[in-house]
Amino acid sequence: MKDNQILQAYEIAKERYAAIGIDTDKAISLLERIPISLHCWQADDVMGFERNTALTGGIQTTGNYPGRARNIDEVRQDIAYVQTLLAGNHRLNLHETYGDFGGTFVDRDQVEAKHFQSWIDWAKEHKLKLDFNSTSFSHPKSGNLTLSNPDKETRDFWIEHTKRCRHIADYMGKEQNSPCIMNIWVHDGSKDLTVNRKYYRDILAQSLDDILEEMLPNMKTCVEAKLFGIGLESYTVGSHDFYAGYCASRKVIYTLDTGHYEQTENVSDMVASLLLYVPELMLHVSRPVRWDSDHVTIMNDQTLDLFKEIVRADALNRAYVGLDYFDASINRIGAYIIGTRATQKCILQALLEPIAKLRDYESKEQYFQRLALLEEAKSLPFGAVYDYFNYKNNVPVGEDFIPQIEEYERKVLSQR
Repeated sequence: MKDNQILQAYEIAKERYAAIGIDTDKAISLLERIPISLHCWQADDVMGFERNTALTGGIQTTGNYPGRARNIDEVRQDIAYVQTLLAGNHRLNLHETYGDFGGTFVDRDQVEAKHFQSWIDWAKEHKLKLDFNSTSFSHPKSGNLTLSNPDKETRDFWIEHTKRCRHIADYMGKEQNSPCIMNIWVHDGSKDLTVNRKYYRDILAQSLDDILEEMLPNMKTCVEAKLFGIGLESYTVGSHDFYAGYCASRKVIYTLDTGHYEQTENVSDMVASLLLYVPELMLHVSRPVRWDSDHVTIMNDQTLDLFKEIVRADALNRAYVGLDYFDASINRIGAYIIGTRATQKCILQALLEPIAKLRDYESKEQYFQRLALLEEAKSLPFGAVYDYFNYKNNVPVGEDFIPQIEEYERKVLSQR
């Protein structure tokens, strides 16, 4: 797209939005300051650098598209290239299994901050802040139950692992002068019926209390619910109800993963209720297709509704945004760009909503006017604003990123 076309289209859009009280320059400035935590595991299909074995523990990656990153250098190479195609300043989310172990096996209850020093140094060089995750899956001791396991030896192994991960996250936060957000997700559950639902949840709550007992100033902990896992379909210990109660009672950040709920359930409906009782939200943006299949995020109603609700609740300062999908069926760099840009589009459209006028209509019970404006806002020239956002930040506009990714595939990915 030519420069003059982008600029002309933006000026028209800017004027159109101004007519309903929206400052598009302000919206763009806000979007530039909202980091999206890029998930390192899209680059290598969640393999990590610990064992190089297939996934276990209720999750799986589908597809075998050529060019998967095979080691730490290739993951970093891909992330660095992804940065060149995205506007804004983003973060990088690491799982514990992505440590720099130097070719030596380090079990998860022995991991230390030193195993992530090279990531910290690399992230500083590339102007990225780090977030972190404990890793309970794909390990001989994973089984069906980890932090909720009645076996003390197994449970203590995972408690120690998670405590160490919190210390690593705290070290990361101190080094980067920005709190590291550490997510705890465990796959614990049962394939078939269980008669001990409360028993396992009692254990999980006790384990989490033990893990979170120590106050660490440079990190924030969040916990993530799930509907079910592959092979664990009948019962999930860490369900939405469990974590909603746990986070509300312990004042812990709740992680909303948009793929972890019933298909007919709109995750955005949970936002306002949770914000009454939990300090902050972590948003893991994904896309389920019939089940929690972690498809690449697109600009659909569910994602739009999620960010509109965040903005309507004046909660941008209480929500962290990250991606959480792993699609091995298409070019993995393309998956990064599509998902990140789709998330940015949804955030921008939420920022461009004429919320002041809509609230005024609602307060006066002018419901026809409210619905009419909500509908008309859908066809406002949002695309021209998003194009200008990318143009202003010197990254590809529109579909211009497609040939650039194709070139990267020819020169880099196809050689792997």
